Amino acid sequence: MNELFALLDRLLDISMPHLIAVPILLPMLTAALMLLLGENRRRTKSALSLVSGLLGLLAALALLRWVNAPDTGTGPGSIGVYLPGNWHAPFGIVLVADRLSSMMVALTGVVTLAASVYSTSRWDRAGVHFHPLLQLQLMGLNGAFLTGDLFNLFVFFEVMLAASYGLLLHGSGRLRVQAGLHYLAINLAASSLFLVGAALLYGVTGTLNMADMGLRIAQLGSADRGLVHAATAILATAFFAKAGAWPLNFWLVPAYSSAVSPVGAVFALLTKLGVYTILRLWTVLFASDTGASAQFGQGVLVAIGLATLFVAMLGILGTQRLSNLAGYSAMISAGTLLAAIGIGAPGLWAGALYYLLNSTLATSAFFLLIDMVERWRNEGRSIAPHEVQGAAPFLSEDLRAVDEAANLDDDAQALYGRAIPAGVAFLGLCFIACTLLLTGLPPLSGFIGKFAMLDGLLNQRRLAPGTWIFLSLLITSGFFALIALSRAGIRHFWTQQHAVMPSMPALEVLPVVALLGASLALTVGAEPVMRHAAATADALRSPTAYRAAVMGARPVPNPVAPRAKGAER
Repeated sequence: MNELFALLDRLLDISMPHLIAVPILLPMLTAALMLLLGENRRRTKSALSLVSGLLGLLAALALLRWVNAPDTGTGPGSIGVYLPGNWHAPFGIVLVADRLSSMMVALTGVVTLAASVYSTSRWDRAGVHFHPLLQLQLMGLNGAFLTGDLFNLFVFFEVMLAASYGLLLHGSGRLRVQAGLHYLAINLAASSLFLVGAALLYGVTGTLNMADMGLRIAQLGSADRGLVHAATAILATAFFAKAGAWPLNFWLVPAYSSAVSPVGAVFALLTKLGVYTILRLWTVLFASDTGASAQFGQGVLVAIGLATLFVAMLGILGTQRLSNLAGYSAMISAGTLLAAIGIGAPGLWAGALYYLLNSTLATSAFFLLIDMVERWRNEGRSIAPHEVQGAAPFLSEDLRAVDEAANLDDDAQALYGRAIPAGVAFLGLCFIACTLLLTGLPPLSGFIGKFAMLDGLLNQRRLAPGTWIFLSLLITSGFFALIALSRAGIRHFWTQQHAVMPSMPALEVLPVVALLGASLALTVGAEPVMRHAAATADALRSPTAYRAAVMGARPVPNPVAPRAKGAER
């Protein structure tokens, strides 16, 4: 086994530069092949989507293994930089695989593969081009996570958004069209702001490479810093809109709740992309070595994160629709992460990155589970308890003869000893698991993430007022979510019984189990995951290695053709 891992490491060393491009090229080529097949080859497209998703996930896990391997100075452990055009930075396109981007690409691979498997049960037949659009969205997400160039970040954003427009309308219906128009309008406005901000930054710094831009901002004079700060504020507005931050969050819950369940599961990644972009640009452009621009906008970032968290808390407490609960859960996660990034306590970022993994997996699983629960409730008619088949009390003859009347309610239904159908039990247990994960209750990974953030907050020497507010909202948000989800669980599982048992195809059960199993793996393997998160936080806090890796990457020399014998000198 050790020899096998050693061989795998040697292969990774050889193929590492090209492996960085696989999460982008693979879904792009898969989508192109699907479009060539036409509209009637649904099974073939489903198979291609599953194979491509599995291969992309393996490539992402290989990248994640590579960046976490021991640092030897030249191979594993270093930051991977790929030059697609073979032009050195900052003049050419750059793809960068570090701990943060590799983690996000692996998370994207897990969620999109689960959504793809779930969709093959029924939802991919609700419209055309579902799987090509899903592959294009995967390409845009992976490209945005891996790019080191601001303009190409915009390009991948637009690829992702163009695919999401089609996915949001998948299945048609008035509500989807209405939510899609709002979603389209807010994202077009955000994209325009993105272009304006990027153009202003290029005009001041003369570069679009993020690492090079951070170096040049440190050398700017006072006359140019105001324009840089204004351009960054415009960019941040675009990213806040994409992250669903207050007050630009009005589109999020209607759009997420109206989308079909596998699309909603993938959309849980879109808010995290906005958060990732803010974290990446803020740490690279405004690190502690950028002079007067260091930590620019920190107070605004904290305020917006706290406001988003507070509004989402009120929203989740005031809604009763399951899909709205999932949308507000995504919004709570975004507000928590934005506030944690802004506060920037030494131990807080590691806990926040762990919390990001847990909240994304839990929200995606919740979107898939909601579809199964609502379909079960819609298919079955509400019946009287005495009509339920197999409702007779499971008691011994002696006990039934002695105290049979004491075990009957007003409808002559057994009060205890009633068997729970396996399908209902499965849905109920999954709902409980999602509740524990989303609210941060022990013993699952949601509790570990929130506890790590609380520990990072309380270990500071001096707590600012904003820190105390965040601490209280972090605890209160979990309490509010617990009330809302418990209320929904009681209404859906305890108050009514159904003549029709839930239909649970294996293609729908397996993705939910896989996402919840991944959350359980985060719980069991909390120590190595938290160690990775801590190393990622340290690298983000001091981006010197990131800048050096990007600016130090050199093109591969062109091969020189051998001179033929007898040729003239």
